[in-house]
Amino acid sequence: MPSFPTNAYLLAGLGALLATAFSVPLWRHLCQRWGWVDDPGHRKIHSSPIPLAGGWALFTGLFTVLLAGMVAVAAHWIDPIAVERLAYGLGRRAPQLAAILFGAAAMLGIGAWDDHSELRPALKFTLQALVALAVAAAGVRITLFIPSTLFSYFITVLWILTVTNALNLSDNMNGLCAGLGAVAAFYLALFAARHGQYLVAILGFTILGALLGYLPFNFPRASVFLGDAGSHLVGFLLAVLAILPHFYSTRYDATERLAVLNPLIVLAVPLLDVAQVALYRTARGIPFWIGDTNHLSHRLSRTPLGKPGAVVVLWLLAAAIGALTL
Repeated sequence: MPSFPTNAYLLAGLGALLATAFSVPLWRHLCQRWGWVDDPGHRKIHSSPIPLAGGWALFTGLFTVLLAGMVAVAAHWIDPIAVERLAYGLGRRAPQLAAILFGAAAMLGIGAWDDHSELRPALKFTLQALVALAVAAAGVRITLFIPSTLFSYFITVLWILTVTNALNLSDNMNGLCAGLGAVAAFYLALFAARHGQYLVAILGFTILGALLGYLPFNFPRASVFLGDAGSHLVGFLLAVLAILPHFYSTRYDATERLAVLNPLIVLAVPLLDVAQVALYRTARGIPFWIGDTNHLSHRLSRTPLGKPGAVVVLWLLAAAIGALTL
């Protein structure tokens, strides 16, 4: 059987990178005009309002490439092998892909609402859970080899909520959330590509490209921020991207079931960070959703590394841990 043309992954990633990068100035202008900015204040280091354009630019890059890809497949504008494989994948995964795009738009909207009005934590978590439930109902679910639909829904919603909020909380320094997201997207996309899951790999490389297109506008100096809209979007996309690949096959020995832990390894840095912050705050009687400066990035930034150095170290740590999945 002829192999899938890997240049399709390159096109998806490069297309998302360019679409995101070219849309940032437009969204920056619109956010400034509409007042969608992050004002200076408590625990913030910027001295002037910064447009919250990152999430909108990322969604633009993602949607543009996925729409262009579907048109290219329908019109047979790309390699016949890619058309055949992707058309088959779209036929099987169409409801899931639609649910993911709906969920991405919904999480973007929830985050934007939070940016504007500072939602109560209970309301925000409820809205996030409803989105996660809708995605699970479309078939994007975790099973962990337990034949229980109720358990599958529960663990899927818990996973999406955990990863979404972990990435949201990691958005505390320039480039950190997007960089960690890019590392995770790379490994998850690579895994899918190596195991012949072409549509999942295309989605992963598209997310990777969009994040790389945004990063130069946010690191080391920021002209735009992700805001809660963008960090919600990044977290949600990584959560579902970690669910979609089949990490385990019945062809393998039972010990290979441990491969389902790969997403935990790939996302180890943001997940461990949110865990230690939650424990730290709980031990001091502080609600875990109340922000502070005790994240791993803050602790590292108080060393000679400084803030940019702390971010790069966490990127490298995430990349090194993620490499264990290979």
